[in-house]
Amino acid sequence: MGLEIKKSEFTRQDYERFTRKLFGNLDELAQLLQQPGFGLGATTLGAELELYIVDKLGRPLLVNNEVQTQLGDPQLTLELNRYNLEYNLTPVAMAGRPFAAIESEIRRVLARLNTLIEPHDGRILPIGILPTLQRKDFGLHAMTDLSRYHVLTRALAEIRGKTVAIRIDGEDPISLRASDVTLEGANTSLQMHYRVTPGLFADSYNAIQLVTPLVLAISANSPFLLGNRLWHETRIPLFKQAIDGSGNCSVQTGEAERVSFGHGWVRHGVHELFAETVYLHKPILPVCEQKQGGTGRAGDNLSLFELTLHQGTVWPWNRPVYDPVDGGHLRIEIRSLPAGPSPCDMMANAALIIGLAEGLRPRIEEIIPALPFKTLEYNFYQAARFGMGAQLMWPNGPREQLTRLPVVDIVTDLLPIARKGLLGAGIHPAEVDYYLGIIRQRLQAKTNGACWQLRQFERLSRSQARRRALRCMLEHYIDHCGNNRPVAEWEDI
Repeated sequence: MGLEIKKSEFTRQDYERFTRKLFGNLDELAQLLQQPGFGLGATTLGAELELYIVDKLGRPLLVNNEVQTQLGDPQLTLELNRYNLEYNLTPVAMAGRPFAAIESEIRRVLARLNTLIEPHDGRILPIGILPTLQRKDFGLHAMTDLSRYHVLTRALAEIRGKTVAIRIDGEDPISLRASDVTLEGANTSLQMHYRVTPGLFADSYNAIQLVTPLVLAISANSPFLLGNRLWHETRIPLFKQAIDGSGNCSVQTGEAERVSFGHGWVRHGVHELFAETVYLHKPILPVCEQKQGGTGRAGDNLSLFELTLHQGTVWPWNRPVYDPVDGGHLRIEIRSLPAGPSPCDMMANAALIIGLAEGLRPRIEEIIPALPFKTLEYNFYQAARFGMGAQLMWPNGPREQLTRLPVVDIVTDLLPIARKGLLGAGIHPAEVDYYLGIIRQRLQAKTNGACWQLRQFERLSRSQARRRALRCMLEHYIDHCGNNRPVAEWEDI
């Protein structure tokens, strides 16, 4: 969806041509996967960080285009809403100190952007959902004026109706209606890109799926929407409902949702995931590649343009990615983790999910029979709703029977496995201990970004109006983030 397009109206012939090319790409991918040596290479890690732009009062500042133009950096792109940006961080080799390298780049980028935004009296920060958002901050006036976003709005309206309903439970339940996709733009995340070889893809993907609920729960950083206390990671239901609508679940309609945790454990490899996307979802952006691709042999950089574009209009929380760079390779895009609180926290989250997946991957075939996919999906939504307080179903005991356990206890017990996984991936021992130490500290304090935000709001709202309490809390959040302190060390206001 990062592609800029000139055309915003499409004919039936456009859709038919795109669909033919889509199935052709799927066949070409199958051929590529059979080529000896395809996708082999050094393991790498990349990331995309979505950011908020706010003014001196902590309110959204609609100047993303101006900031991008001023910076002139091709790695900085415009997001859906005019108060959001995305920075595509430089991929790094997995071996050595990858998390420290990405953390350093995040800090440099935030410093540059905050210097650049000063003439606008603004600040730039990573946070899952800005707690000071108001209803007037959504609508077409807030949407970045790019053709792809207008096309997306119209296409989704045709699929789920012109008006979408948002209903999210919580301490202050919320019910909204919208006719565009800007509510989806309230969500900002840190999306990790983990390169894997084709032969290990199924096991690696399943392992990432397995541990995603665990890491999501202790990483939660989005407890507010429009000042209402909802889920600890409100991004999860908000993103899903903003795209699919609150009532359009597959059990009711028989149609697959475009935002989902997946349709089951992967059985064979990456091809089945791309095939699901092609067969289950209608194209909504039928733009075809103009130039001819390669022959399909490894090293020809076959673009699979239509397949890649279509994949970007479906949003599983862990998404398979094909990239023609380096002769063509595969990645897993980890999409569920929130932006923030601080750069070191974000990299600790990334280290934990990679370490757990690498540590548990050798046993994944033993674990799958003990954990039905529906139960794993249940874990995911429980983690999003209750965060550090979630009770998840986890294989436990000598026969790996499912037991309901506090997520804090599960992750604490698994930290040695995460450490082993990171060391096995070639991460420097000092780096492993540093980032897992941040996680251990968070588990002991039972505090993540969502817990800290909720606790400060409850303290402040005893003596202040709701909006003032949220604004005061946000100011302290911005200060702590700028100091790059782990959230477990943040003081109460």
